[in-house]
Amino acid sequence: MNAQGIWIAFYTMMRKDIVRIFRIWSQTLLPPVVTTSLYFAIFGGFIGSQVDSIDGFSYMQFIMPGLVMMTVITSAYAHVSSAFFSAKFMKSLEEMLVSPMPHWLIVLGFVSGGVIRSFLVSVLVIIVALLFTHITIANMFVIFAAGILTAILFSLAGLLNGIFAKGFDGITIIPNFVLTPLTYLGGIFYSIHLLPEPFRTLSLGNPILYMVNAFRHGFLGVSDVGLWVSFGIIILVTLILLALTLWSFTKGAGLRS
Repeated sequence: MNAQGIWIAFYTMMRKDIVRIFRIWSQTLLPPVVTTSLYFAIFGGFIGSQVDSIDGFSYMQFIMPGLVMMTVITSAYAHVSSAFFSAKFMKSLEEMLVSPMPHWLIVLGFVSGGVIRSFLVSVLVIIVALLFTHITIANMFVIFAAGILTAILFSLAGLLNGIFAKGFDGITIIPNFVLTPLTYLGGIFYSIHLLPEPFRTLSLGNPILYMVNAFRHGFLGVSDVGLWVSFGIIILVTLILLALTLWSFTKGAGLRS
């Protein structure tokens, strides 16, 4: 494919996802906003009022970046896993595979949908957060970099889930039994410095911890782990997932019946 053909193919896939996001906005945009509002009200308002400040910030301010990052993670993963499996189930994926589109372009098309949805949801959640607390911004570049890289990472993870899922139930197992526990244990609601050993050390094995803390550093300027360590972990995991995804397309693993 020439450059014009690549752009048309990518634009078509991206436009399809954007239309889908807004067409079923009550399923793609509204639920994360409502859920996060409850987190702000319950954890930040009721429980947070009884908690001392952390790193010089109120509890509500401390958990805000983590709650936004949680919506980025869940939105990107859910969007791509469901979109890709639906394409497999409806046989539209076969049309892409036999077309002149290179594999990397198909991956990019699906990942872009997850990134767009997570960006839209995160903006809405930040707007809701303004109703509950004052938002500070320490470094806008870090915020965007951490948010986009995390959205790409979990879009790739959702794509892999969609590739190997055998049924619609298969795209809910990992979010329910792996992703949700790791997210809640990723430092969203607490600083790992408050944990006793060995739980503090064990927390360092959770990759979501580094994403949450990189995002928190962008807003508050504080982090439980080094900023460059956080970005190194995010980039490393992203490259591993990208390699696995391209390998799956090349070998046809999970794509051919």
